[in-house]
Amino acid sequence: MKLSTLEKFFSVDKLVFNSLDVALYNVSAIIESEEYMITDERGDHLTSRNLLNLQKLLRNVKSKKQVLRHTSAYDEMIGGPIKTSNVLEVSLGDNKLY
Repeated sequence: MKLSTLEKFFSVDKLVFNSLDVALYNVSAIIESEEYMITDERGDHLTSRNLLNLQKLLRNVKSKKQVLRHTSAYDEMIGGPIKTSNVLEVSLGDNKLY
């Protein structure tokens, strides 16, 4: 979904800043239980090495919640039960970037 389209929604359930690498993030939005990757006007994923820059780009989006999501490819506990998901979501506060 293009950022310009996302900004037209009355409210977004959740903005998700996906941690892809050490300091590389992209953004998705959850609207009515559907998750959409956010792109610029050319169709390229919104990606940045600076989380605050992404939050500034999305300051006109009215979201109920913002989270940082990290998915680990590794099971941290040796000998522990098999996990179906290693997703960690941390709530982000409103930085008042308007």
